[in-house]
Amino acid sequence: MTSTDYANPYRPLAIRLLNRIGRAGRSVEQPGWLDVDSLLDSARRKTGLTDFGADGHLRALRVLVDSINDEARLTTTGRLIQRSRLSAALVNRLQIQELLRRYPEIDDIYLGGIVLIAGLQRTGTTLLQRLLSSHPEIRGITGPEVLHPVPDVDDVERGKRTRERRAVLAKRAFSYLAPDFQAIHPIDHNQPEEEVLLMDLTFMSQSAEATMHVPSYSRWLEGEDHTWTYEYFQRVLKVLCWQRPGRTWVLKTPQHMEHLDAFRTVFPDAAIVQTHRDPRKTVASFCSLVAHARGMLSDHVEPLEIGEHWLRKTCRMVQRSMQTRESAEPDRFIDVSYYDLTREPIAELRRICEQVGIAFADEAERQAARCLEANPKDRFGPHNYQLGAFGLSEQTVDETFAAYREEYAIPVEEARGRPVSDSRR
Repeated sequence: MTSTDYANPYRPLAIRLLNRIGRAGRSVEQPGWLDVDSLLDSARRKTGLTDFGADGHLRALRVLVDSINDEARLTTTGRLIQRSRLSAALVNRLQIQELLRRYPEIDDIYLGGIVLIAGLQRTGTTLLQRLLSSHPEIRGITGPEVLHPVPDVDDVERGKRTRERRAVLAKRAFSYLAPDFQAIHPIDHNQPEEEVLLMDLTFMSQSAEATMHVPSYSRWLEGEDHTWTYEYFQRVLKVLCWQRPGRTWVLKTPQHMEHLDAFRTVFPDAAIVQTHRDPRKTVASFCSLVAHARGMLSDHVEPLEIGEHWLRKTCRMVQRSMQTRESAEPDRFIDVSYYDLTREPIAELRRICEQVGIAFADEAERQAARCLEANPKDRFGPHNYQLGAFGLSEQTVDETFAAYREEYAIPVEEARGRPVSDSRR
């Protein structure tokens, strides 16, 4: 069972020693430990390339770096991880631009169909993504691809090995730093992964506020137009398609709920699947995930702040998605009850495929069954969480999401995970 002592995150001995040495080496706080120009120079040296692409990424990076420096209060380990993460994103941008320069025909690639899973966190989105990706005609994005979107195109086999090695190391690092994390969000380099790491290449994603205390960056991000972010993401998808084509793509990141208007501007023909579950469960579960993620990077994990921030944030995501749907074509959206999905997953998968025009033959059903067998519920142990740990009550959540619950007839979920009343799609 996962820990609920969020204010005192787990630390392996080696990490505790590293952080202690880091604290001893700083008699005073050192502002500006992350420097944008140094990150840019480092990426250039590593690749020998100079073109990062012309869009808003540099402005976003500066806002993010300032927020991390001023507000995140990271440990020595957290600082090293963030420096590595931002540096890797810049290296990937350089490599993507170089690939597009060498093969300009990539921009003309037709991606094919797109099925976007855009439900709140903890509503069965990972299960549904893996089920859809198991279909022979549907292509997901793998963990190795999101970490290393451009392999060594001059040595394909070496490029594949590099991708696999990075994905395996990332999984091991997560398991080492936060053993409970696998029970909350299982990570498997052989399974499809969220494209949030590809959204990170513009430095315009929710991943920063889900892993660090960066309120000024979060506020700035909400005031920005994300259309250009999705335009860049579309180019990255074409880079992946050039390497491994797909007839239909399945995408999944809860962040898309907040920006469905921008997403639909860039991908107007996409089918959008929204998963729904009792907000009492989704908010508490995701706050727990955020607390564990922040605990990997900082000794200052504040559950009450996490609860306040993510209650407001998830409400914003719901409201913005509902607003987008008011003016959108209804047949572009498919609603899926978490309870139907977990009770009859293959039936729900079949229904979705039929609605988006993809045949669901015997082989697709067999692959889906294998996927379910490989991904049993709680295979890494149960995830323990409570609203009260984050300063929230059932009444507060019910009042916040009253309109959302009514719109999609979302039932109250009992402790054992079943709805009190039936839901409609």
